[in-house]
Amino acid sequence: MTTIVQYILVRGDLLLKEGWPVGAVIAQACHAATAVIHLNYQDETTQKYLGDLDNMHKVVLEVPTEGDLLKTAEKLKENDICHKLWIEQPENYATCLAVKPYQKDQVQKFFKKYKLYKGPELVKSS
Repeated sequence: MTTIVQYILVRGDLLLKEGWPVGAVIAQACHAATAVIHLNYQDETTQKYLGDLDNMHKVVLEVPTEGDLLKTAEKLKENDICHKLWIEQPENYATCLAVKPYQKDQVQKFFKKYKLYKGPELVKSS
């Protein structure tokens, strides 16, 4: 049995191209993660994940654009992977998605092409 993990995908363009504050971007990931847990609360794997709060594993990855996020959501849907695509209102566009907790080996293949979310590289003055 592998580790139970929750994957979260966040759009990388929200900070620099869209001008969102860091806190707003973090809130999007929190909304999606909370919503998918709520929607799958009775799921056995979700309950195991929640039963060990001090050892939860989340992996937050970056997708470049809304289009990439939507393509990934469609792929997850085609493969019956439970997830929540977060649509921010009133803007009405997708900002992130979170999958319910799964055994890592069940879902890792859908996320291998993405890198850990690090936010934008900031230029440091000397």
